[in-house]
Amino acid sequence: MKRSDFLYLSGLGLGSLMLPEMPAFARPIDPMAALYDGMDVKQKKQLADVALNAARSKGASYADVRIGRYLNQAVITRENRIQNIANTESQGVGIRVIANGCWGFAASNNMTKEDVAKTAERAVAVAKANAKIQAEPVQLAPQKGFGEVSWKTPIEINAFEVPIKDKTDLLLSVNAAAKAGGASFINSTCFAVNEQKYFASTDGSYIDQDIHRIFPSFVVTKIDAASGKFQSRKSLSSPMGMGYEYLNARPQDKVAGVVTRYKGRYDMLEDVKAATADANQKIKAKTVEPGKYDLILDPSHLWLTIHESVGHPTELDRVLGYEANYAGTSFLTLDKWESKKFQFGSKLVNVVADKTQPGSLGAVGYDDEGVKCKKWDLISDGILVNYQAIRDQAHIIGLKESQGCCYAQSWDDVQFQRMANVSLQPGKTKMSVDDLIKNTEKGIYIIGDGSFSIDQQRYNFQFGGQTFYEIKNGKIVGMLNDVAYQANTREFWNSCAAIADESDYRLGGAFNDGKGQPSQSNAVSHGSATTRFNGVNVINTARKI
Repeated sequence: MKRSDFLYLSGLGLGSLMLPEMPAFARPIDPMAALYDGMDVKQKKQLADVALNAARSKGASYADVRIGRYLNQAVITRENRIQNIANTESQGVGIRVIANGCWGFAASNNMTKEDVAKTAERAVAVAKANAKIQAEPVQLAPQKGFGEVSWKTPIEINAFEVPIKDKTDLLLSVNAAAKAGGASFINSTCFAVNEQKYFASTDGSYIDQDIHRIFPSFVVTKIDAASGKFQSRKSLSSPMGMGYEYLNARPQDKVAGVVTRYKGRYDMLEDVKAATADANQKIKAKTVEPGKYDLILDPSHLWLTIHESVGHPTELDRVLGYEANYAGTSFLTLDKWESKKFQFGSKLVNVVADKTQPGSLGAVGYDDEGVKCKKWDLISDGILVNYQAIRDQAHIIGLKESQGCCYAQSWDDVQFQRMANVSLQPGKTKMSVDDLIKNTEKGIYIIGDGSFSIDQQRYNFQFGGQTFYEIKNGKIVGMLNDVAYQANTREFWNSCAAIADESDYRLGGAFNDGKGQPSQSNAVSHGSATTRFNGVNVINTARKI
């Protein structure tokens, strides 16, 4: 084994555990290999046509082919050390068919025409075997073919083109700044993902897409030697559907306040200095007194509450009980939608699903079954109006076409319904974070996401955070510790009393939203402006009951 190979393989140790998405058959590669051109589009089309023709010849009434190249990079540091650098690549083809009214799927990492044809034939055989026990045939919403089209994440700097040294220099400087500020421990990471995906179907689509995502992050911990107490604060970065330009914050990307808020791009060095100061302050902060408070929730916190209490329960497969893994089913049953009057939240609550939002993790041109992506309403003026559905679910809720939210984490995973970017719309009247605070008599301002729990119908929940500021008579009077709030989904969203305007709107999100069995990981963003919820129950997480 060459020394270079050993380094790449050993780098997969901790690195692979922390990678947001790790497709099957991922192999370690030289970082420069990520810049090599993948398979030519003409070659992809030839392979796709081989698969489609083979599937039809064996009796498939429909077939689609996904040819994928998936690149992942993780740079991981702690204090003054580089812990791991992992670079992986995975390539292969996944073929999905309908035969005898039933789905079949097969995949292979052998990319010859002969093997692709055999893989298509195997998918048809699987469908025919499944059809013997399926009660009703698949009803697939119609979808026009788009011919030969392409889409690319509108990046400025390809993260894979940035030298590893530049990334390690940045992360080590972040760690050094934390240590200089009194941090006891600091770890920092930078993840980058590139999905090169080609889709073709018997509908007549040949879609080539190049998708980029990035996630820089850190955790600062401070230990007080005298008391033995310790506190941590995570970064306020968000994973984004952007290139390395995300780490080049401009003056217009920063909004001053109790903490500096980042809108668009991110300053990692500035944030770690603030985080170190916050960790020091948290050690001295008083513990919260349980009771009812008005909560002002920053987008860096609220994204997770949206994800768990709005995003998951509006997934149609969960509503129908077809899916329950990881996040359970849903309390938003069809009768609530059919009534056209189920008051999910207050009239201020407008939530949209959007697969086109610039900079978001879920932004693509076309989903993984060849549907052009779009934006649609889920909650309108507080009323439940729609769900998230794909081609074989659309007829259940009377849709004439899919909403374009189908996704597979890799070429060897079958695509299924995944969460779109689900976001709370900003307020329609001019309102700043300062306005929200000054209009609050007894409240808590929560920044950053923390631990949480929620039941299997996405109804009763508890959420923590990173930093908590006490508000009295319209002013912030200090920091609090041990804060978590409890509510049920409907009660919580109906307590929504004020939302800051568009100028405060920001994205949060997750690289690794798990679903399915076998499990798959999806990257998804959730946007909002800072929002106030009145009279929410707050508990003290440090006190024994």
